[in-house]
Amino acid sequence: MTGSGAAGDQSVKVEAVQAVVDRITSWQDGATEETVRDELLRGLAEAHVDVPANFVEEVVRRVRGGSEHFDVEPLLDDDE
Repeated sequence: MTGSGAAGDQSVKVEAVQAVVDRITSWQDGATEETVRDELLRGLAEAHVDVPANFVEEVVRRVRGGSEHFDVEPLLDDDE
């Protein structure tokens, strides 16, 4: 993970958030909406990243909807 300045920081952030979301989607099949949200918030806190206001609800919607994998970067674009 290398990079310089804001672009490097954004790349590190995207990688961290993607890892959290991938972990959740890999084992949350059948979990309640509340469980998915709680685990997502916990993972984001552990990764020390901030996300746009609508990010958590969109990820929860996708995970509960059965999405196995999706790219989080477009969802983070609202953060700028």
